[in-house]
Amino acid sequence: MKITQAILPVAGLGTRFLPWTKAVPKELLPLGNRPIIAYIVDECLEAGINDICFVISHGKESIVEYFKEDPALAKELKRRGKEKLLDTLKPYAKVRFGMAYQEQMLGDGHAILQAEKFVKSPMIAVLFGDDLFVGDKPGIVQLIEAAKDISEKEFALIAVENIPREKTNRYGIVDVDGGVVGNAHLRKVKGLVEKPEPVKAPSTLGIVGRYLIPQSVVASLPDVRAGKDGEIRLIDALIAKLDSLPIYSFECSGSRIDTGTPEGYAKAVQTLGMIG
Repeated sequence: MKITQAILPVAGLGTRFLPWTKAVPKELLPLGNRPIIAYIVDECLEAGINDICFVISHGKESIVEYFKEDPALAKELKRRGKEKLLDTLKPYAKVRFGMAYQEQMLGDGHAILQAEKFVKSPMIAVLFGDDLFVGDKPGIVQLIEAAKDISEKEFALIAVENIPREKTNRYGIVDVDGGVVGNAHLRKVKGLVEKPEPVKAPSTLGIVGRYLIPQSVVASLPDVRAGKDGEIRLIDALIAKLDSLPIYSFECSGSRIDTGTPEGYAKAVQTLGMIG
């Protein structure tokens, strides 16, 4: 399966990182000599994805600017004999970057909906910026490879992680069939629940920020009934499709780091620093 388009919802305000994020988007906080968001974009590139749409809020335009060419800066660095300082940006020169605004923070499904006009491919990748995968293969690469074992032409595929049961109320949880599909980590999904209490959780497989979804799921988001908090969630769109769309989960190998908290970010700095 060839996936060429990805949506990266990065509109969140990063309130856990205030006052830093008052001036700098959380996604531009450094991990080594690169910002967090560069690891997510690099994950797309490794998967062969070269058409990327950032969903941002106003004031976060610097995320997109980071990846753009700056001829004046390049010319000045060349004059000084320091053009190699921009070498890490060269892989992005052939990537088509798009941008959509999320005016209100009304859920992850609402964020994806803002990029609806961007979606041209039958299947699209969605990568949420808080989750980084450390291992031999990035999460979205693993999903694309696992998709080869799925026989249906249209389907959705969700990355999951086996989490401690006491933390199920922090995740979307999948309920899976007993058998595996080809790959031992690939399972058919028969149910989805948003942040259930541990005693009510149908499993301990929590959704972890990487999806392959068909265009039909994006198109269905306007019809998703908003929750009591007014949010439109991707998981609700998938729940509504359970009877008509095959949905699978894949338990990714390697380690996942949640950079959405100061503690997780500190772990990412330490882990990626050791690897580098």
